[in-house]
This record gives sequence, structure tokens and C-alpha cells, in this order.
Amino acid sequence: MIISLFSQSSALYYVCEWLVRIAMLLIVPSRRTPEATRSWLLLIFFLPIPGVLLYLAIGRPRFPAWRAQRFEQAKAALAPAAERLQPVPMPCDAAVLAARLGGQPSVSGNGVELLTDYDRTIDRVVRDIDKARKHVRILVYIFADDATGQRVATALARAVQRGVIVNVLVDPVGSHRWLKGSIALLRGAGAHVREALPFHWLRGRTRRDMRNHRKLFLIDGEIGYAGSQNIVDKDFRHGVENRELVARVTGPVVAEMTATFLTDWFLETETMPESDIAVSHSAGTAEAQLLPSGANYPLEGFQTLLTWQLQRAVQRVIITSPYFIPDEPLLCAMRTAVMRGVEVNLIVSAVVDQPLVSLAQRSYYDDLLRSGINVHLFRQYLLHAKNVSIDGKLGIVGSSNVDLRSFQLNEEVSLLLHDRASVGALEAIQADYIAHADRLSLESWHRRPLTRKIAENIARLVSPLL
Repeated sequence: MIISLFSQSSALYYVCEWLVRIAMLLIVPSRRTPEATRSWLLLIFFLPIPGVLLYLAIGRPRFPAWRAQRFEQAKAALAPAAERLQPVPMPCDAAVLAARLGGQPSVSGNGVELLTDYDRTIDRVVRDIDKARKHVRILVYIFADDATGQRVATALARAVQRGVIVNVLVDPVGSHRWLKGSIALLRGAGAHVREALPFHWLRGRTRRDMRNHRKLFLIDGEIGYAGSQNIVDKDFRHGVENRELVARVTGPVVAEMTATFLTDWFLETETMPESDIAVSHSAGTAEAQLLPSGANYPLEGFQTLLTWQLQRAVQRVIITSPYFIPDEPLLCAMRTAVMRGVEVNLIVSAVVDQPLVSLAQRSYYDDLLRSGINVHLFRQYLLHAKNVSIDGKLGIVGSSNVDLRSFQLNEEVSLLLHDRASVGALEAIQADYIAHADRLSLESWHRRPLTRKIAENIARLVSPLL
């Protein structure tokens, strides 16, 4: 009797597994890249029940309907301020595409300063907070309650005592190690604090792996910071010290940064601290533009722009990213650029902080090197900076990695630089990266151990899920 029941249960489980496999063949490919489809189906075919449970948890890269509606409400509320921006009269093609992707035009009259020293960037942020008169707004992936976080929080407390309004958005997954302490620290300083994309199991559920990865620090609507740096000690990972790149900007483009922050704040709170955004007067000669990207936008903004610009490049492309897991269109654009005579350089970090991601990333090196792409391994530090330069005409500094997570899952923001002086300053920083990096050769890469090659190939199979 027991054996009979066991046999029936086994048969039922076997039938359920095949029903899951067949059903997911129809469901998974919908609105998904071939790479992601392949990885999900491979997982589900080998482990049907665990695979489908994981898919239900993190397999659908879209927000609930209420969030899309709230996003449209925020756009409508901020539209009058956007209309006051004076776009560049004859924007370049990259600026036109970016405006259609992210809704923000290219504007002139900005001051741009590129900051590379981690601690001095924090010093600069603190000094600017200490001069704030009206409001300070911070949107960040990691806000820690360590020494760096306490420095910033203490400056925010001083600002609150002067009557300055402080709003802070932190990502609860990025900040999970410090979240409870950081929220207590910020609220103790008098700041209004909210979690960006909080995870809910039932009502209004969002995927836990769809994160707000943006980094924006705004003071009085006049000064803005955008880039890769979080508010955390530079060596918060034991044995690893981060190197970052942040753009400190003044001028009209700060209004675009403010609009992005206010939209994210409205999405979490349904309140708009300020809908009538002041547009700063000219503060320099730089032409700049903000490109927000994420699930609320119709296309993957940073990915679309980067792929298209690679296809149009004529001289040189430099891509800096700590995590490099490209999709096939981007990889094809890089290879084709080399075939057209373009020098393509990829700068990645030799220091590893995420082993599985690093293995998946390394699985692409053979293809890159065979195609003639120069791969540079930055020594000693984790180069966490994310930036791109193309032909001396376009520079990108932001929060987005060149990987599928940043392309398809994360809320990201990129500052585009369209004037030659600003792009030249970025190229000088990238040249310094290359000077402190080891260029990888195909011969040396082929000498790595067989076990490492196998591990890289396995990691590549699941790379669309990372």
C-alpha cells in the first residue's frame, strides 16, 4: 500500500514537472532577451519546481501597474519645470536619442568638475551641505552608518538645525548591512528618509532584485553630484578599496537631476516636495544632459545609447566598468567597431569583489581579445567607476555598469557630456586608468587553468540571471 502511494506521488510529481516545462516554454520568452530566455529555460528544464518558484520571485522585470501610473503622474506634475529648460539649439545625434530615451534635453551653460579622490569627494559633499540654505536631497544605493555615513549625517543634522529640509532615499538591498542603523542615524539628524523600491510579498509586490542603483546628491537645486560613489567607507569590503568617479555639476542640468530625484520620491511617498523646480542660470560652458533609465522607460536607455554610439564610432571608444556582462547586440557592436578600424578599449578591475560575476565576466575575454578589443585590468584597487568616452565627442559618467542587471533591472542615471573640454577631461582620467592597468594578451589568457575555464563557462550560462 505504501509503495503504491509512493509510486502514485512520484508519477504525479513527474507529470507536474513536465507541465511546468511545457508551460514555461510559452511564458518565459515573452518580452525577454534570448540570453535571459535561454538561461531561465535551462534552469527550469533541469530543476522545474525550484526553477519556477525562483522565476515567480524574480523572473518578471516589470513594476506593478500602480507604479507605472504614479510615474506618469510625476511626469505631469514636473512638466512645467521641464518646459522652462532651454535645450541646445542644434543638439548632436546622441543628445537627440538620449532625450527621447530619458525625456531630458541637452542643455548648455553648465559647470562640470570630475572628482576621482574618494575621501575628498565626501569632503566636498559635506562642505556643500554646510552651505545649503533651502534643501538637501540624496538618492543613493548604499548609505552606511560607518564613519563616512556618520560624517554626512552630522552635516545633514547641522543643515536641519539651520532650517534646511533634508530628503534621503536609500535602497534597502544595497544598504541592507547597515539599513536599520542608517535609518536611525538619518532620522536622528532630522532627515525625511524613505526606502527606494521596498520589497512587499503581497500587495504592490516588486521584485527584490529590481533595485534603485542611482547616486544623486543635490544641494539647493544649484549643485548636483552624479556618478558611482555611495556613502560608505571606501574599504567597506575587507581587503578591497574602491576607486570612483563623480561629476560635480552646476547650472541648468541640475534641474534635470532634481526632477529625477523628485520622481523617485513621489513613487515611494505620493508626495512632491517641490514641483516648481528652479532652473539655475549659466554656470559654465559645458553641455550636459541627464539620462535616467529603468523599468519605467520604454527602452533600456543606457544600453540603447551605448550600442548605437558604438555603431557610429570612427576613432576610439573607452569603456570603464567594474562589472562587464554584455548582451549580444552590444558585443556585436564592439566587434564590428574594431573591424571598421575603431580602437576599442575596455577597462575592468583586476580586484574582484563578486566572484560569480567576475567568472561570468571573464568568460567574455577570449571573444573580446580575438576580436581585437583591448582589455585592461586595473591594478591594486577595485575600480568601481562607470564611464565611457567616444571619439572625443561624447562622455558618460554615471551609475550604470555594462551588464544585464544595469541594462534591464536597475534604476540607473547617467550624466552625458557633449562638449569637447568635458570629454577631454574624462579621457585624461581614463588614460590614467590605463597607465595603472595591465593589458591582457590572448596568449597569457589561454594559459589560465582548465578548472577556471570550466567555472567561467558555467557562470556564463547563468550570467543573464546575475
